[in-house]
Amino acid sequence: MDQARSITPQIAFDDFLKVDIRVGRIVTVEPFPQARKPAFKLTIDFGPEIGTKRSSAQITVNHTPDDLVGSLVLAVVNFPPRQIGPFMSEVLTLGVPDANGDVMLIRPDRDVPVGGRLY
Repeated sequence: MDQARSITPQIAFDDFLKVDIRVGRIVTVEPFPQARKPAFKLTIDFGPEIGTKRSSAQITVNHTPDDLVGSLVLAVVNFPPRQIGPFMSEVLTLGVPDANGDVMLIRPDRDVPVGGRLY
């Protein structure tokens, strides 16, 4: 199914507010050879309120560790942790597909304070 054409049912604004999307800064990137699809293990700093969290992200096609360390990303911070092989992913790092269907991270285009909530 074409992702651009498959629109999910409408939700109430209050439902959107339940999803806590925050900006964080990637502090470390590690290879994740045990993942089924190529992925990195990210450690992301969301500031003093949330702290540092870890995420598995299938972003190896469009991003390199050198490109990622120090960069800002957006992530859902209030989903329950998810076991991915031997790794516990604590947040869902957000991205969109490029023309080939490979993940491109969603990132602020300017420096903003970590921990800021998307609205």
